[in-house]
Amino acid sequence: MPTLTLTLILAGLAMVGPFAIDTFLPSFPAISEQFAVAPEVVQQLLSGFLLAFAAMSLFYGTLSDAFGRRRVILTSLVIFTAASIGAALSTTFGWLLAFRILQGLSAGSGMVVGQAIIRDKFSGPVAQRLIAQVMMVFGLAPAIAPIAGGYLQTHFGWQAAFVFMALIAAILLLACLRFLPESLPRASRSAFHPVHLARNYLAAIQDVRFLFGGLAVGFAFGGLGLYIASSSSFVIHILGLAETQFAWLFVPMVGGLVIGSAVGSKLSHRMPPGASIRLGFVCMAIASIANVVYNLAFPATVPWAVLPVMLYTFGLGLGLPGMSLMTLELVPAMRGMAASLLNFMQMLIFAIMSGVVAPLLFDSALKLALCVAACLLLSAGCWAIGSRRQASVAD
Repeated sequence: MPTLTLTLILAGLAMVGPFAIDTFLPSFPAISEQFAVAPEVVQQLLSGFLLAFAAMSLFYGTLSDAFGRRRVILTSLVIFTAASIGAALSTTFGWLLAFRILQGLSAGSGMVVGQAIIRDKFSGPVAQRLIAQVMMVFGLAPAIAPIAGGYLQTHFGWQAAFVFMALIAAILLLACLRFLPESLPRASRSAFHPVHLARNYLAAIQDVRFLFGGLAVGFAFGGLGLYIASSSSFVIHILGLAETQFAWLFVPMVGGLVIGSAVGSKLSHRMPPGASIRLGFVCMAIASIANVVYNLAFPATVPWAVLPVMLYTFGLGLGLPGMSLMTLELVPAMRGMAASLLNFMQMLIFAIMSGVVAPLLFDSALKLALCVAACLLLSAGCWAIGSRRQASVAD
């Protein structure tokens, strides 16, 4: 199978989660009005999705280790398509929340199993470059989704966003049936035993290097997650823009991520992962400081309020592939399980940011900037602890 085709399919599968997260963000006010619930309650449509996404991420990798990568991906796409249709047809907020949770349970297979497929077929700099390329292509989803969602909301109502998600999943299902081969031979598969699975997870978590590496990935992404979770309030209320103007936030935010991933891909053969990770942290630190200083001195307006966000995501795209790869390499015998656990930590932190932290920041761009800086400090601290432990083990 050509590498380009594999990259496009894996990127498309990884896009399912971002599309499910971002497409309906411009519809928050309309959903709140239709079901007569507060904005904080509507926010649970996002945090509930993310919690389900995180929980199921623990199982996708191990299920693919046991039953094969392709079968798990195809099954999840069928469930996601059905859940999206159910969400579009929901007549109560309770049903909508239930279908959002079902979406969350089925949306993560492409992101988790896709990493395992890359590790099945490639290693070293080639794997790092492919992960960066997948991130670069999949990074288009968070830019496209809220823009499309804004126009769908304006012209057709909030239900159209979920019809859009169903169509994307159905197209991906057909593409996988036609083009995605199985990358894990039957002889290399491991039986699915819940007790054995729990022991493997416990062993991985007890590895300080893996635990703190995963937390570092989660907190670095959490800085981006705060802006995604707060985007409806940030764009409409703080920046004073319309539902169709989410591009002011998401295009620079995703543009930075795509450019950073592209630069990281080019540098993968010229510098070790550790160097690109350090460069990524430097960019994120400069962005966080600039963001706090700007919001202390000026009211948030475009484009100045979003430029530091673009630099932050550039650093994230530069450093995150190396961080993920180095963390996954700590568990080479169970790549699917390691990918599941890594994604679980990332999405659990995102869910906490969305459901607990973000609602506290809806009224202030400065609070948002300070919390992003705090996420970066936590990420850098966790990475330093994990790296120090890894160096001591090597010695």
